[in-house]
Amino acid sequence: MSEYNAVVLLGPTAVGKTSLGVAIASSFGWDIISADSRQVYKGLDLGSGKDLEDYTIAGKTIPYHLIDVATLDEEYNVFKYQSDFYSLFDSFCQQKKVPFIVGGTGMYVDSIVRNYYFVPVPENLELRKELESKSLEELDEMLLKLKPDLHNKSDLVLRERVVRAIEIQLYMNNAEPVERERKVNAFIIGTTLPREILRQNITVRLKERFDKGMIDEVDNLHKSGYSWERLEKLGLEYRYISLYLEGKINSEQELFSSLNHAIHQFAKRQETWFRGMEKKGLHIHWLPSVTDKEARYNAAMELLTANGFTH
Repeated sequence: MSEYNAVVLLGPTAVGKTSLGVAIASSFGWDIISADSRQVYKGLDLGSGKDLEDYTIAGKTIPYHLIDVATLDEEYNVFKYQSDFYSLFDSFCQQKKVPFIVGGTGMYVDSIVRNYYFVPVPENLELRKELESKSLEELDEMLLKLKPDLHNKSDLVLRERVVRAIEIQLYMNNAEPVERERKVNAFIIGTTLPREILRQNITVRLKERFDKGMIDEVDNLHKSGYSWERLEKLGLEYRYISLYLEGKINSEQELFSSLNHAIHQFAKRQETWFRGMEKKGLHIHWLPSVTDKEARYNAAMELLTANGFTH
């Protein structure tokens, strides 16, 4: 019997988390709960790297959750993810099933293993009216004064996000603090690869997705009624391809080069986030940084069995 009530497998993009997670889930008879901020959306397939075919192993499909649970008509966020996850977590615990979380969106994972406290913040129409006359730069400055440790700098780019962030921070500053017991005591496994191998993986995978029709995927989303602005907000693949389709990137070659570089930078930021989680007191059990998939799988299985998980 393990002292832990959940397992997390995290790592940067293109490291092979899904295939490793499926192999582990298959061995233990677990479902997979995805922790990916874009795979929650229907229609975001190639660009989000769903790789749903990877969930089938030896003719058996591993059940998965929190993939394709929202449409682009709504803004799915970490608050919604945490809420959806806890519903699953409670259900799994009642069934005596181990919640197995696999993904690379650090904030989503962090929100459940450290039990972020979120509260629905109502719109403050009076405040919004006051902020109308301020420039984006003034709003950015105001937000940074309210929240000097702001980790998500994308909040500073779009006016509506800055206003909302100010609204939330002012509300939280005046709210009564609420202490909550952490629900999830997770055993956390991390997997990564040597930097050069990871860079190669990113480039090869991106080329495969271009060949499979990732540009068409974004084009079809726009043709089905989603604005370029909505698609650009989805980040990385969707932002760069939207810019290309809008004529703001000159060629497919330039698109590939720019996007490839951006994904490399993103992988570095993911690893920085995971190191930050460790600095905040979470213990991540890192698997050997090797390309041998069987060696990584065996190392993960040894860790899990040594910590009370049986199969």
